[in-house]
Amino acid sequence: MTTTATRPRITVRRVVFTLVLFSVTTLLFWVPFEGLFAASAEWPDPVRPIAAVVFVAAAITMIVLFTQRGSDRAARVSQFLLGFVWIAFVWTLISDVVRLGLALGGVENPFRSRFIAVLLAVLIVTVTVYGVYEAMRVPRIKRQDVTIPRLDPAFDGLTVAVITDTHYGAINRAKWSRGMVDAVNELGADVAVHVGDIADGTAEQRLEQATPLGEVNTEHRFYITGNHEYYSNAQGWIDLMTRLGWKALRNEHVALERGDAKLVFAGIDDITAGHSGEPGHAADLALALRGADSTAPVVLLAHQPSEIKKAVGAGVDLQLSGHTHGGQIWPFHYLVRLQQPVVAGLSRHSDRTQLYTSRGAGFWGPPMRVFAPSEITLLTLKAA
Repeated sequence: MTTTATRPRITVRRVVFTLVLFSVTTLLFWVPFEGLFAASAEWPDPVRPIAAVVFVAAAITMIVLFTQRGSDRAARVSQFLLGFVWIAFVWTLISDVVRLGLALGGVENPFRSRFIAVLLAVLIVTVTVYGVYEAMRVPRIKRQDVTIPRLDPAFDGLTVAVITDTHYGAINRAKWSRGMVDAVNELGADVAVHVGDIADGTAEQRLEQATPLGEVNTEHRFYITGNHEYYSNAQGWIDLMTRLGWKALRNEHVALERGDAKLVFAGIDDITAGHSGEPGHAADLALALRGADSTAPVVLLAHQPSEIKKAVGAGVDLQLSGHTHGGQIWPFHYLVRLQQPVVAGLSRHSDRTQLYTSRGAGFWGPPMRVFAPSEITLLTLKAA
């Protein structure tokens, strides 16, 4: 019997996606190529053609490796190339301002273009090295006081260590994870929370990197899912975090008590959970707060800052979120701001409700952070 291979179905959506991908990739590589190897620089004859071949090869390599799903090696190379070319693209555009200034000042080519090329090369290398260093180091501690008017004086001074967006992935960061946990433990916090996006990959794949989280030494440890858990079996991550001693708040709450005083910690599934295909997963704030003492202040764990509108409607006192990475690689935060109400820091959204958005501990995709440093946050709750 003769069998024929099934060809991929060609759809309008697939064609549009391919064209957009090709156009964006071409632009990302073409702009820095022209900045570094402009014809007006009059480099020796072999330079520009050889550089063109290298740039085209790099672009093709990045696209091909992005299609190698499940390969950590391919992910490491393609993600680095993406970060590198984004930095090169951005700083080429900035260097064009200098180029214009030199032109208006009467500086002629080829010196003008060669000067810009050298300046640009130094900037690209420097920013890339800086970005990798910032991404790979153990996050610095950011301390923030938060006054909650409804907080009982019995809880005044309660400290909360906020971890989020660890994004364990293709680069094995088990040592980094242990260093991060050590930094958290040195804080002596009362409560630790992980506000989602533990990893890219399944719990089994990233077990070595995630295991140190079981050594976080606080009286209470709460965890919620982020959107990335729903790309790779969220229930597996919930089960692992439970084994590591974290209480998963899945549309539920826990009330801390000191004498007659109460402080509620509530958590919801990520907003993407309802479309993930994971049985029984969906964000439900009403369910999370059902049965909670209405006189007790509520600290809500919600991965995405965009949930703040619902938090305001429910009378939440403080929402803790991550997701944004502070933009991760400047100036990407301008695009993040189109989707999220806040990129980083403490913000007020009603007379009662405040939001703290962490820049996160890790990174997603390119192993780089530029002007968006990672953080472990120590929040100190204050009574009015």
